[in-house]
Amino acid sequence: MTEHDPSNESPQHVDPIETAILDLVRQCPADKSIDPAEAAKLAYPGDWQGRMKAVKAMAVGLARKGQISILRKGKPVDPNTFKGVYRISAPREMPLESSEDGSGSEDSPNA
Repeated sequence: MTEHDPSNESPQHVDPIETAILDLVRQCPADKSIDPAEAAKLAYPGDWQGRMKAVKAMAVGLARKGQISILRKGKPVDPNTFKGVYRISAPREMPLESSEDGSGSEDSPNA
């Protein structure tokens, strides 16, 4: 048996996906982001593809708490409404104008 380490922040089980996301984001330069698959591969190297939904769910929860930002096309999006491909970064401010799907309108000046 191992001794209980009182320096742990929480006596409850820490999710390996949460740990992976937060560790990768902390190691990432401030202006960079991580691919969610990196967190899945770190937490579950043998079964990472089957964990992608869990990574997204954890990312949404962490973003709601302000611990990370979810990015689409390099810009923070609302974790409650975004869809599609995303990346994860250290917390960033949300832009004032954001579309509901998080894709923004930067593709066309006439959009």
